[in-house]
Amino acid sequence: MTQKSSNPAEKVKVSVLGAGSLGKEHIRLYADLAAAGLVDFVGVHDVAKDVARKLAEKYRVPVFDSTEEAAAASDAVSIVTPTTTHFALARLLLQKGRHVLVEKPMTANAAEAAELVQLANTNGCVLQVGHVERFNPIFNYLESFATSPRFIEAHRLSPYPKRSTDVGVVLDLMIHDLDVVLAFVKSLVTSVDAVGIPVLSQTEDIANARLRFANGCVANLTASRVSPDRMRKIRVFSGGPLTSYISLDYRAQEGFIYRIARDGEEESSLLRKLFHAKDSTIVSEFAGRKIVREPVPIAKEEPLKLELQHFVECVRSHGTPMVSGESAKRALDLALEITRRIETDTPRS
Repeated sequence: MTQKSSNPAEKVKVSVLGAGSLGKEHIRLYADLAAAGLVDFVGVHDVAKDVARKLAEKYRVPVFDSTEEAAAASDAVSIVTPTTTHFALARLLLQKGRHVLVEKPMTANAAEAAELVQLANTNGCVLQVGHVERFNPIFNYLESFATSPRFIEAHRLSPYPKRSTDVGVVLDLMIHDLDVVLAFVKSLVTSVDAVGIPVLSQTEDIANARLRFANGCVANLTASRVSPDRMRKIRVFSGGPLTSYISLDYRAQEGFIYRIARDGEEESSLLRKLFHAKDSTIVSEFAGRKIVREPVPIAKEEPLKLELQHFVECVRSHGTPMVSGESAKRALDLALEITRRIETDTPRS
């Protein structure tokens, strides 16, 4: 194992494996970070050499002929390839002492995920997994204001994709919401109910899971990749000091909070900003009490850009990623359990 140095005074040398629909976005953003002087973007590799060459020419970076060549030139690597290839590629890179950002799901099974986590720890490498919604401003808002979640409902719908068809919809789409909910609720899952059906593929294309946590919170998650429309929304009923219902849209990075109006709401400057929004509306009133709907104050950002910046900073500082290998494995374990429930309960023709 030969670990590349990550001197804070030097730019981190990054490369991308995979130039497909998501890989090209990694390439675009690393090129932007390189133009800003934040990284040294050293090249791209894909088994589809013509695709890689076109993108490399567009962003003026080299094309590597192999993963080994990319590893030799890099401190850190984004793996943006089919799920079935994640383990072999990440293991090779970690064994060589390279820092890795691997797209979700990190691997196809729990044993492979555990091995990658162990390799990263043994070799002192950063292992980050691409659960991009954790970098969506929506997630930051949820953590700040819905401090005692009691019920969560998430919908993640899309038309049938041209990518990630090597896994079912739970590992393809629902795993984003599983990662968010686990990080948000911060409690053990005590029960899982799930149902799903295949429509266009051999695996489930529509799925629903109902999770119960040790602290009493319940989450109901629905994912579909045969929907005519795209939807990425989460709704949270929260108790605690600020009892509220929050409805948020990941795609639009906007939403509303519904809460009980108080007399003399002067607790803090942050609450005043929230409670006295100019577009607030009274939506219900009973016995002198009012429920107010207000738009949430969210500054829009590109989550993938924030994710890649975070990865680079973790490599530079030897920090622990927000979505570490250990964290991503918990979401993967739960996704695999949901998949097992679906497979067990699905009638066979």
